[in-house]
Amino acid sequence: MTDTARQDFRFFHRLRVRWAEVDMQKIVFNAHYLMYFDTAISDYWRALALPYDSTMQSLEGDLYVKKATVEFHASARVDDQLDVALKCSRIGTSSMVFTGAIFRGEEHLISGELIYVFADPSTQTSKPVPVALRDVLLGYEAWEPMVRLELGTWQALGAAASKVRTEVFVEEQRIPVEMEWDEADATAVHALARNRLGLPVGTGRLLQQAPGVSRIGRMAVNRVVRGSNVGRDVLRALMQAATERGDHEVRLHAQRTAKGFYTRLGFLPCGEPFEEAGIVHLEMVHALPFGQ
Repeated sequence: MTDTARQDFRFFHRLRVRWAEVDMQKIVFNAHYLMYFDTAISDYWRALALPYDSTMQSLEGDLYVKKATVEFHASARVDDQLDVALKCSRIGTSSMVFTGAIFRGEEHLISGELIYVFADPSTQTSKPVPVALRDVLLGYEAWEPMVRLELGTWQALGAAASKVRTEVFVEEQRIPVEMEWDEADATAVHALARNRLGLPVGTGRLLQQAPGVSRIGRMAVNRVVRGSNVGRDVLRALMQAATERGDHEVRLHAQRTAKGFYTRLGFLPCGEPFEEAGIVHLEMVHALPFGQ
């Protein structure tokens, strides 16, 4: 067994072994370990706050697997909870190497290596890894933040924020466009999250509901990068802005499916569910430390 340890990695994808993935001895079929690594790669891109398709379009290329290897140390069994670890260990001229490991607790079960080549999608001929992508990967592995938060007016941030809101509310949730835009945008404080390529991936706004009481709304995160803490960072930025202006409470209308997200960040439900724009919502509230 190699000396690979959990602390060698920043990124982990968690999964549980299902019956369909094991043989009669209840150990995982060998080929499924490559599937586990492939699934983890998708979440790795999410952690970078890079929507894969739009990112590759903007970079005018795509990634193709050149080589994949797996080294077996011990077997995973049905119902095991596994952590699939990945790191970008080397970037060449046109290729990048991802080193992987699968752990059951602290036990290192599987080692893996995936080699990708950046190439022209029309010809599948290799081309240099773009500097911007190289910087994102190296920055992530150096524990640098993947998202930059901006606070500002609608005049300054509206063009980018409206792109995210249109994608989420109008296109994904099919909210009528006339219900999405209102006069409150002009007076609100807006938060905008951009990834390391400068693409907008999240937004929200802060209004003054009453003296000392803020209202957060229009929280939207690109569907592909949800789960990478973009929404959390946007929400915290708006709450900090409310705190700095001296508010003692912040309220919001949470879609019922997002109740768990807000609860984990300290919001409490207030009142009965209600319908807004054809979607069930809950009023939720969070106390703020006055003057801090």
